[in-house]
Amino acid sequence: MYMLVAYEVALDLIRALRPVVAQLRSYSAEAADQVERAASSIVLNLAEGGRRHGRDPRRFFAIAHGSAGEIRGALDLADAWGWRVESAHARALLDRELGLLWGLTHQSKSKGAPDLPAPDAKARSIAVTRR
Repeated sequence: MYMLVAYEVALDLIRALRPVVAQLRSYSAEAADQVERAASSIVLNLAEGGRRHGRDPRRFFAIAHGSAGEIRGALDLADAWGWRVESAHARALLDRELGLLWGLTHQSKSKGAPDLPAPDAKARSIAVTRR
């Protein structure tokens, strides 16, 4: 489930990055190309990792996490150079994606799912202990 959410957010991130990449290209074709490659890498590694079992998927999720970090670096670089690039929406999606990818790379070794409780698990355990 977490992988599916990360995959959908990655696609949303690409959509949000399209105008950002166009703006970046006016300053640096190399930076724009790097953002395109890194964003594509996130989606492709999530797709491949989602088809694997055991510890192997985390390797692909870690690569996707690194690619998301590259995008953050490129956007920070644009700010540092003073390039006028409107990236607020893309940055918000990128932050969400980085969090999801962190969870996928730090998932339980035995279960193959992130070490996060189900949304109601804590509430259910409290209710059971109070009965």
